[in-house]
Amino acid sequence: MTDKIVVLSTCETAEEAERIARRLVEKRLAACVNVVTGLRSIYRWRGQVEDAAEVLMVIKSRRELFAALRTEIEKAHSYEVPEVIALPIVDGSPGYLSWLETELGGGH
Repeated sequence: MTDKIVVLSTCETAEEAERIARRLVEKRLAACVNVVTGLRSIYRWRGQVEDAAEVLMVIKSRRELFAALRTEIEKAHSYEVPEVIALPIVDGSPGYLSWLETELGGGH
């Protein structure tokens, strides 16, 4: 198991996702953010089943940065309750994991 994580978060527009992604990378809270358009989400909100077009951010980071990353997303996000969930990266290619560490300011 590594200390790296993938964080998922959805946005209403590509512009919002790109703005948040750039902010996370510039602050070294994320090494890379994939912005995936064409997502359709079906979910329950305030007693209604909703069906919405969304944009997914796939954010690569480190566990110890999660609290700051979550706070940054919540500050910048337009949703009342933005999705911010972290999944562990169990393993990965050594070169990629090393690159993540360097870009997150770890430099190991």
